[in-house]
Amino acid sequence: MSQPNGTAAIDWDDARVFLAVARNGSLRAAGRALGLSQPTIGRRLAAFEAAFGGPALFDRLPEGLRLNAAGETLIAPAEQLERAALTLERRRAASSPVLSGTVRVSVGEWAAAFLARSLAGPTNKPLDPGITLELVESKETANLARREADLAVRHHPPESGDLYIAKLGTFACAVYRKIGTDSDAWVTYTEEQAHYPTARWVQQRLQDSKGAVALRASSMTMQLEAIRAGAGRGLLPCFVGDGDRPLERMTPPVPEIAAEYWVIVHRDLRRAACVRAVIDWIRQLFLEQGEVLTGIAEHRV
Repeated sequence: MSQPNGTAAIDWDDARVFLAVARNGSLRAAGRALGLSQPTIGRRLAAFEAAFGGPALFDRLPEGLRLNAAGETLIAPAEQLERAALTLERRRAASSPVLSGTVRVSVGEWAAAFLARSLAGPTNKPLDPGITLELVESKETANLARREADLAVRHHPPESGDLYIAKLGTFACAVYRKIGTDSDAWVTYTEEQAHYPTARWVQQRLQDSKGAVALRASSMTMQLEAIRAGAGRGLLPCFVGDGDRPLERMTPPVPEIAAEYWVIVHRDLRRAACVRAVIDWIRQLFLEQGEVLTGIAEHRV
């Protein structure tokens, strides 16, 4: 498509690619971020550069691509375009009354485990069968304004943004071990995760008792397998430990490391039928499973 003066119109998707390359520093990383192949990213970036007369907008370096002066001048207008396009996308999604499609949820590992195991569980408000739930586990909350996810269920809600945030409930955790074992060794997180509240709590017990560490593992799933195998004792969410027959609870729920959880959604998407249905389902789960999540009612499967 040409403009009245005969020049080619800019493809707005190419501007999105330009921003992704600028933010990620390479064609490969930008492709991962956008779900496109590296050759596609390269072609679209070349088309975007050609739209401005062909000057390179990035310096090609051994370590990747770095914006040059020409590229820097285009960041602000490209970001304005992105905000407008994303606003239109969110509002288009919010206007659809159809209860079908995929709803992408940004979660940490505890929320991921709880929601995944609840998909086929008993509830007074099951998730609509036309909706596909997509759980994306990460340490950081996805950027909801950029539609990296449709909503989030997180322990730490963002402090800013045009977001709707509501408290869901609390995950309690306690110390568990395999029934019939008496090892005083601990299973905990890695040194890189020493800032986690659970890791700090275990570290204090280790200092007080001069105890040993049987395993350091970066995920709850690996820790659970080690505790289940009898390698040692460790902290687990009560909804996990109480429901695992080989395990026994050694302590009451530890109040200082109980984790409050929140649902977070961009205000533009809050009224979208699919998103609203998933939020309602998650709220109902937290309501119905409140005593299990807080460790008041030990449940056995």
